Amino acid sequence: MHIVSCPSCGAEVRFKSHAAVMAVCGFCRATLLKDAESVKNLGTMSSVLEDYSPIQIGTSGILDGRDFTVVGRIQLRYAHGMWNEWHVLYGDGGNGWLGDSSGQFTMTAERKVREALPAFDTLRIAQPVRINGENFLAAEIRSAECIAGQGELPFRIGEGWRIRVADLRNGAAFVTLDYTDGEVPLVYAGVAVTLDEMRCQLLRDDDQVKAGAGRFRGKVDALDCPSCGSAIKYLPGITTTLICPACKAQLDASGPQASVLAAGAKTAAMRTTIELGATANIRGSEHTVIGAMVRATSGAGASKWTEYLLFSARGGFFWIVETNAGWFQAKVMHRWPAWDPAAGEVARAENQAYQKSDSYLATVVAAAGAFNWRVSVGDQVFVTEYENTSGTLAAETTREEMTWSRSTRLAFDQIKTWFGVAPKAVDAMTATEAAAPGAGTLQKFFWWLIGLNAIPLIFNFKETAIILALTLFLIAGMIFSGDDKQ
Repeated sequence: MHIVSCPSCGAEVRFKSHAAVMAVCGFCRATLLKDAESVKNLGTMSSVLEDYSPIQIGTSGILDGRDFTVVGRIQLRYAHGMWNEWHVLYGDGGNGWLGDSSGQFTMTAERKVREALPAFDTLRIAQPVRINGENFLAAEIRSAECIAGQGELPFRIGEGWRIRVADLRNGAAFVTLDYTDGEVPLVYAGVAVTLDEMRCQLLRDDDQVKAGAGRFRGKVDALDCPSCGSAIKYLPGITTTLICPACKAQLDASGPQASVLAAGAKTAAMRTTIELGATANIRGSEHTVIGAMVRATSGAGASKWTEYLLFSARGGFFWIVETNAGWFQAKVMHRWPAWDPAAGEVARAENQAYQKSDSYLATVVAAAGAFNWRVSVGDQVFVTEYENTSGTLAAETTREEMTWSRSTRLAFDQIKTWFGVAPKAVDAMTATEAAAPGAGTLQKFFWWLIGLNAIPLIFNFKETAIILALTLFLIAGMIFSGDDKQ
């Protein structure tokens, strides 16, 4: 360990790694560059934006028998959100990077490769790339900039430092190609992991988040929309993008004051079965509905459904999806299924085969609340679904990103238990017609018959009319009796 005094404020700054060349003073935010003879002050680095991440400087764990400690962080922003890269120091002296993006974690370290690698501008999502004899698929392609730094880092960075990276996946295996310094990328290889798999210790708890950020994770607060003045419920410290339910303005809530990113599109008012801010105890953890969006397809067989984003301090993010066919729960997969984009008819996950069942273009037609990426009305994603008896796998693809999620059916009674909601009338009607084919047609015919014969009843209420009324009453009894039996 190398201990120096900050040339700006005099505070003690510790370099735990001998390979570290840069550190950010925890007191005055001065950026310190270490060389063989001295420490230079490069200026002040912006403070990191507090987010939902449970990781902090000092978090430790074990992966593949190697113990590690988090010693630094780079916070990066791209067009649709932000993520953290945590610099880790292993007990054996090695170092690596713990990627932290929307509750998904990866652990990588620099590696040498044998093959020639594609240029950044030639990469495409789902494109196969061979790394040391193993095939990977391009999962994310993005340009980003550094917005803040913390702790000690193995190379020199500064605010506004820009990077170009591509993430590749194959099952749990994970590779990042870093094109920041040119068309020949640095390669960081490793694995997708969970906090439990890393046996992490010294994670942030709610009190530490409150003390560090002045915000309490998991507490629903409200702010006034700077565009229209309406109150917006949201979870401070969890997401940086909000959509006002009233005026649909897109807001940046990453700073101490929310600012308008874009004016809201004129859309129909969202009517959701589950309200924003609703809470439920799910699998022993309190989850809150922080965002909702309506997606739709067009053309023949067009459909519309609602997706609710839930967050829990312990359980992270997951989705509840409401469709005319029922309710489903879905979560992003950190281990990709085995899948060949050239064939594309089968995906395999957890030793199960899933057959391709559908593909379509989904468009966001309405959105409100908070999200862990930037959502806008009109956003489109191409979805391919694979099914078996245990559930559905879905690949969602854009030009910049591909994700896989797994969904399973939820009974409405479970939704009612969690949130205490009643089904929509349209869903109840759909369920009735599905359970009793033809019942809707018979009822419509009966009411048409009543209307047709009501005219003589009004103008000629005699003995014949009485007989006709009794006859119609008996017909109605037979129709609705038959419906009940079905």
